[in-house]
Amino acid sequence: MKFYPEGHLIEQADNKAAMLNAAALSDAMRESRILEARSIICDNEHNLIVDLKCMRGIIPREEGALGIREGTVRDIAIISRVNKPVCFVITDFIRNAEGRITAVLSRRQAQERCLEQYISKLRCGDVIPARVTHLESFGAFADIGCGIVSLLPIDAISVSRIDHPRERFTVGMDIRAVIRAKDGNRITLSHKELLGTWKQNADRFRVGETVAGIIRSVEPYGIFVELTPNLAGLAELREYTYPGQQASVFIKNILPNRMKVKLVIVECFDYAYKPEPPAYFFTGSHMDSFVYSPEESDKTISAQFTSHG
Repeated sequence: MKFYPEGHLIEQADNKAAMLNAAALSDAMRESRILEARSIICDNEHNLIVDLKCMRGIIPREEGALGIREGTVRDIAIISRVNKPVCFVITDFIRNAEGRITAVLSRRQAQERCLEQYISKLRCGDVIPARVTHLESFGAFADIGCGIVSLLPIDAISVSRIDHPRERFTVGMDIRAVIRAKDGNRITLSHKELLGTWKQNADRFRVGETVAGIIRSVEPYGIFVELTPNLAGLAELREYTYPGQQASVFIKNILPNRMKVKLVIVECFDYAYKPEPPAYFFTGSHMDSFVYSPEESDKTISAQFTSHG
């Protein structure tokens, strides 16, 4: 089977059909299928209570995530799943004194299967779907399958520099990412290689156009304006301009040999914007290398994807 970030299966027809009644859930247990449902409570013993529609399910604390049993993962990995989809396999059914049936579930077993059958087989350079789970100043964390999370460092998000990943992503956003490094099952992601080369991005613009941009930094020698996540240009200094502002910029020159776009700022203004899902130039499933710089440039910017360990 294919493995996806948590939340992918919950609205799928097969997943919904498995929760129509107790008989369908029994079939899913017999087939050892991975299902998804929304967790609704984390009780005082850190067991997750899951809404299976036709009945309730319980994920015992030690079955809540890989590493909980061993003590290498904190209980926040369980608590943070409340009101969110969780993946699981059904391991048993129990009946209480009143005759009410509860399904016993294991998220840990679903994650172990994902590690063994999917993540362990990934190679550096593989391009995979991911879902952003949380954002920190140093990078974004993304679910790459069954709630197993990998780090996407801030410097790997785009060529154009940002101060915080929230300028690119929102929690819950579906993205694609390339495996930058792999040490056993420990994976580090990258993203900027999927957003296109300097030439692919520069070809979207023409000298003489006035286009939208975002002020990214103000330096003593000029102002860097992002035109796309993988392309920034340099404008002359202008008073009362600061990072984060939106800008209208006139394209004065495009110089592939120097990898430069010269701009003139027409207007700057404040505007609160919400990041949109990324637009990708690369749509394949694997890349061995990436060359950002154009052929005519004296400077080469590239990346190679090789495994470690």
